[in-house]
Amino acid sequence: MTPTFDPKLDLTFERFVDVPPALIWKAWTQPEHLMPWFCPLPWKTIHAEIDLRPGGIFHTVMQSPEGQTFPNIGCYLEVIENERLTWTNALLPGFRPSRLHQDEETGAFFFTATVELFPHGDGGTRYVATVHHEDEAGCEKHRAMGYEQGWGMALEQLVAYVKTW
Repeated sequence: MTPTFDPKLDLTFERFVDVPPALIWKAWTQPEHLMPWFCPLPWKTIHAEIDLRPGGIFHTVMQSPEGQTFPNIGCYLEVIENERLTWTNALLPGFRPSRLHQDEETGAFFFTATVELFPHGDGGTRYVATVHHEDEAGCEKHRAMGYEQGWGMALEQLVAYVKTW
């Protein structure tokens, strides 16, 4: 099920890339392949744990250039191989409610994200990433953090990474 897009609460972008959906899927769903590209450099992903099933864990730890760490934990809601991956930080693994509190210092806010992969052209992919936020404040905070630029840079890193396989 695709939620209705609300421009006050949601952010999205679409890109066309020259790698097939199966490679993008592999990069999104295997920890050893997620960590090299998942956050825009010079940030790093220093930990990733994935249990690829609805209710399964999606846990990453990002590290700033200054060494500060930012853990992110949530669970998958939808897993359709090579097509759609949906997860949220509003729920913990097993669909348990999260105790995440919005926090000015860490920038924490609730969201649900979906990455959709559509075959395009001769071996390429139409890549659509959409993030649904709890409220307008969370959406604006994410936009101000550089959502489109950050997710775009991460996608560029993903594409460069999978081309090395």
